[in-house]
Amino acid sequence: MAAMTNTQSFWEHLDVLRVAIVKIVAVAVVFGIAAFFFKEELFAVVLAPKDDGFITYRLLDRMAVWAGGAVEPFSVRLINTGLAQQFMIHMKTALCAGVLCTSPYILYQLFRFVSPALYDNERRYVRRIVGGGYAMFGLGVLISYFLIFPLTFRFLGTYQVNSEVDNLITLDSYISTLVMMCLAMGIVFEIPILSWLFAKLGFLSADFMRRYRKHAVVIILVVAAIITPTSDVFTLSLVALPMWMLYEVSILIVKRSKYHKV
Repeated sequence: MAAMTNTQSFWEHLDVLRVAIVKIVAVAVVFGIAAFFFKEELFAVVLAPKDDGFITYRLLDRMAVWAGGAVEPFSVRLINTGLAQQFMIHMKTALCAGVLCTSPYILYQLFRFVSPALYDNERRYVRRIVGGGYAMFGLGVLISYFLIFPLTFRFLGTYQVNSEVDNLITLDSYISTLVMMCLAMGIVFEIPILSWLFAKLGFLSADFMRRYRKHAVVIILVVAAIITPTSDVFTLSLVALPMWMLYEVSILIVKRSKYHKV
């Protein structure tokens, strides 16, 4: 039976939801304002992948030296093309940072809102799904920030058709690409969680996923092409490869999962 009998009216539920939303917005605004005033620290993180001293590039350089190759330092200059653009980008970036910092509190408030209407076993599954989904989303964002975006930026930012043509990347283009790639990879990393959930609900099986593996590869390439902010094959491959690996991991997860009605 449910943990708590639901006796509230529709308007009372709506009022509870309104209070939760107000709390979420207030906390997000506080974190956003804090991020706005810590401008140097905020953009030190955001702009770190553009410098050749970034940890990913240092590791690649060490691997190149170990393999007997040459290390080629690179430098990409970011420019601003609008009068108020830097200030607007500062505000948007601070807002994104505020929402990111508030995300655990957002999940907590949403769970508090829906939990009274759930049975005990449903609460257990919701906790697993929300916790696992949040962890996988964070992992996808980190992999994008430390691996996929730096490799993409270094390749495209230094690519030249002629030595007389310099690359001047706009700040807006840089941050938009970074945010979109991190968000896209965070969503992509939800594939194992969704596969596990569908397997538990009896909607998905490992045999089905193996049978349609070739179709899945085509779909992965199409989705990667859609979510890739650039149109080059290099970035497409960097996005599609983790998606394919996640699909293969999902097959193993589904195989180990047994049908259990939530």
